Amino acid sequence: MAADERLPSWAPGATREAVEQFLDAVVDVPVEHRVACLDNDGTLWCEKPTYVQFDFFVDVLKAAVAKDPALAQKPEFAALISGDEEAIGQLGLERIALALAGLCEGLPPEAFTALVHDFMDRATHPTLGHSLRKNTYQPMLEFLDALRDLDFTIAVVTGGGTEFVRAVSQDLYGVPPERVVGTLIEYDYADEGDRPVLTRSTRLIGGANEGAVKVNNIQTQLGRRPILAAGNSGGDRQMLEWAATGEGPTLALLVNHDDAEREFSYLSSAQTFEESEPITSVGERLGWTVVSVADDWTSVFSGG
Repeated sequence: MAADERLPSWAPGATREAVEQFLDAVVDVPVEHRVACLDNDGTLWCEKPTYVQFDFFVDVLKAAVAKDPALAQKPEFAALISGDEEAIGQLGLERIALALAGLCEGLPPEAFTALVHDFMDRATHPTLGHSLRKNTYQPMLEFLDALRDLDFTIAVVTGGGTEFVRAVSQDLYGVPPERVVGTLIEYDYADEGDRPVLTRSTRLIGGANEGAVKVNNIQTQLGRRPILAAGNSGGDRQMLEWAATGEGPTLALLVNHDDAEREFSYLSSAQTFEESEPITSVGERLGWTVVSVADDWTSVFSGG
């Protein structure tokens, strides 16, 4: 397939050429080794001004407060409802995230998935105005299609909650739930009458899926080393390094958000640890393929 047919939203230039060269080279790689791991937030869909999963939990909070107004008195929830950035900063995102996750504690997995589907069906991006179902990056969807045409096993490896991303991965990316590797919560098992029941807890398994944890979880949950990794932040560095240093043709793809007109201009960083070097500097130094949203994508969102 010609480049303009395979990746029509990628502008001609060195970046598309590097991607095309990789796609052409992997035809000589055994199919069982064609594994691709892609980050989600900021790589497959927009993560600004706030993470979609965060907006989902705030939506759950508003519904919960409507039923029980006393919840609004809890410091974490009061800060969110009022939009008090200073209070949010003082409380810390970890404490707030745990409080929000507690709103779904005790839900069966199917009920949680239904909440995510309902939110995605009606929510719009807070500043760009499009449906969150159009929040995906069109060039990356084309890239996923090109990988599928080459029989790649594609996994979404995210710092977000595994169950949240599993609820949307098939619909948005064509990636089945079992190929989502994210931050895991534990489930509680109980016998209720004549059938077992699983319900959500707020306990994490192994911590946030970021940095070296991503590599560990790819191995433990997928059992296959990727020859392609794509990300956008310092939290993806180890995953990209691991893919890039494998055998045969490899590709480390880093999305650089430098388009304030069509999206946002910012340097994405890790959320759970300090970085010694900006991720764009790492990518340039190690020879990764760095995608400029402004220069390398002729369109940004799947909605046009």
